Amino acid sequence: MPSCVPPWDEPGDEQGNDLDLEGTYDMHTYLIGGGWDERGAEAVYGPFLEAAGQRAGRQRAAGDAAVVGCLLVDEGDGAGQFARYEAVLRKVADCAPVPLLVPLGERFDVGALGRVDALLVCGGLTPAYQDALAEVLGRLPRVLAERGIPYAGFSAGAAVAARRAVVGGWLAGGVPVCPEDTGEDLDEIEVREGLGLVPFGVDVHAAQWGTLPRLIAAVADGRVPHGVAIDENTLLTVDGRTARVSGLGRVHTVRPGTDSGTGTRADGGNGDGTGGDVLVRSYAAGESFAAD
Repeated sequence: MPSCVPPWDEPGDEQGNDLDLEGTYDMHTYLIGGGWDERGAEAVYGPFLEAAGQRAGRQRAAGDAAVVGCLLVDEGDGAGQFARYEAVLRKVADCAPVPLLVPLGERFDVGALGRVDALLVCGGLTPAYQDALAEVLGRLPRVLAERGIPYAGFSAGAAVAARRAVVGGWLAGGVPVCPEDTGEDLDEIEVREGLGLVPFGVDVHAAQWGTLPRLIAAVADGRVPHGVAIDENTLLTVDGRTARVSGLGRVHTVRPGTDSGTGTRADGGNGDGTGGDVLVRSYAAGESFAAD
């Protein structure tokens, strides 16, 4: 089977040594923009759970339900938050969700994956999720690749899937670019290292929270090479170099204004004399675009 290492990454461990990933499976990455509308649940979670079921079928006896690890940063209500994800996952497919709770301020241990067939990194404060994963940013993608475990990210989990993760903020050079209550407890826009499962930056709740301008600012000043802003109840499936949209909303791509292509040009100036124009284009369910 072909390697599931993303085509924009070269195989290597955190010390730069080559890894032998022969025999691993093709890996899709599933990015969900948040939202709890039951009308979109099948479209949003179905492809991910189908991949989980296929992985379970390769590993265990026929008929065994796929084990879906739900990674949550626990701010004190982790069990209750897990119950929400468990309910929607079980409604969409026959599966066995299990909680992988990380207390706020602590770090995720890859060993907690155990025998999971798929990993869903859930929502909450995006900086807290990046912090929880900070010590495994290199290792976790390799483990997923080696074991053929599909990854889905919901809201914060989608944002940290990026190589350069937009974790929050509502100001660009002191200028408001999105509502203050979308800042994730940050003021200035902050970009941190992410998992590198996709080559672009990711913002979420795009139409509902008005976060697209934050991504525009991050791309315009060069901290993110290009990005996608995903509406709620919307899934972006990244398969190699192709990204496909499904669900109830849209996905908005943001690229530097020097890129060729059609779309809406936007001023990415961030208020301090830096930043350039960007090209914005929106894609509806059923449409695809190049991921790289």
